[in-house]
Amino acid sequence: MKKKKLLSLAMMIGLSAYLIIGTAEPAQAMHIAEGFLPVQWAVFWWIVALPFFLIGLRSLSRITQQHPELKLLLALSGAFTFVLSALKIPSVTGSCSHPTGTGLGAILFGPSAMTVLGGLVLLFQAVLLAHGGLTTLGANMFSMAIVGPFVAYGVYHLLLRLGNQKLAIFLASALENLLTYVTTSIQLALAFPAASGGFWAALLKFAGIFAVTQVPLAISEGLLTVLVWNWLQTYNREELETLKLIRS
Repeated sequence: MKKKKLLSLAMMIGLSAYLIIGTAEPAQAMHIAEGFLPVQWAVFWWIVALPFFLIGLRSLSRITQQHPELKLLLALSGAFTFVLSALKIPSVTGSCSHPTGTGLGAILFGPSAMTVLGGLVLLFQAVLLAHGGLTTLGANMFSMAIVGPFVAYGVYHLLLRLGNQKLAIFLASALENLLTYVTTSIQLALAFPAASGGFWAALLKFAGIFAVTQVPLAISEGLLTVLVWNWLQTYNREELETLKLIRS
């Protein structure tokens, strides 16, 4: 079993490297670009996001102390988010569309822990890949690493009552993707209200542009997350039993 886990991990690392290196291109503005938001809004979203990040650190510390055997699965959740959110499609000026990958980690470890993993992913992308930025990190963290995971966690546990776990995983991942971009649209509309119609007109414009690329991406992310879940059931069954996500 250990050999199978190591082999499957090596395959995932190889796939991640291919997706990042093989699809490399000149950086477009990922998430909300560096310096794009007015200073007051950049500071505002930093203030809003930081408490969630600090609470997430406590949650992550508790998980690793109680179940050190889950560290590899935590790393896999972070890598999944990093790889998916690195696949970008230019969209609204100053931003772009992409999968988020935060739904899987939220289902496995809860939204607070995923806030930290998602925040670190955004930080690495801003520093290493010039995607997003440090001034807009708070805004990007709020949309992708806070709203997304909490939506995924809530949708998953709500729909799990229907008895179809894989359907719950699919819809949780798809809806967290869509709600991440609804949040980004709200952030952009607040910062750049339309000259005619103000906030609501700007929100309809931003959300409408995002929807063209984000709806098919959300469906694709939901399907991919279910495939990864099937993979985890085969190679990481013990960890899923520890998390009480499947029965022994």
